Amino acid sequence: MSHTPQDILTGDYGLDVARSRLGFVARQAMAAKVRGHFDRFEGMGHLDLSNSSNSFAEVIIEAASINTGIEARDARLRSIDFLDVPTHPRIYFRSSQIVAVNGGRLRVIGDLTMRGVTRSVDLEFTRTGATTDPLGDSRVVFTGSGTINRRDWGVSWNASVESGGVLVSEMVRLELEVCALRSRPWQEGS
Repeated sequence: MSHTPQDILTGDYGLDVARSRLGFVARQAMAAKVRGHFDRFEGMGHLDLSNSSNSFAEVIIEAASINTGIEARDARLRSIDFLDVPTHPRIYFRSSQIVAVNGGRLRVIGDLTMRGVTRSVDLEFTRTGATTDPLGDSRVVFTGSGTINRRDWGVSWNASVESGGVLVSEMVRLELEVCALRSRPWQEGS
């Protein structure tokens, strides 16, 4: 019996945090882009490319680990005006549907919970690599993105800027690099 690449990749995976990045981009003063990411998160899921309805993913993010490279801005983003980390220390994502699309792409629909509010998000991922390392561990890598309106989660603080417009854009682009690790099956005598 021959195996297709989809069959070979099917299995349970854990997020390889050291090789993954959960990032975002927002406009500041309607001009400059501010990029950031989260330093601490964990996730797991099941991948079945032959029958994507069997696939799922879950991610838990430590909201306090937000990192834009400027500590004063990060402290502001942790405040009640933005992530409200003291009250809501974690951000959760759980897929509700994963659909295979042409060319190794996946459409991932799921619930994002932030600040105690849960809303549906729609993300698109492209498989950018898959390999088995010398220890027999399988890795699969996806690049994904999507756009959310931060106001949908109660993140509504803003200020007017002198030149017109507002200080922080409502729309936030999510930029995701996900490396998932499937350990080799346990074999007797290993």
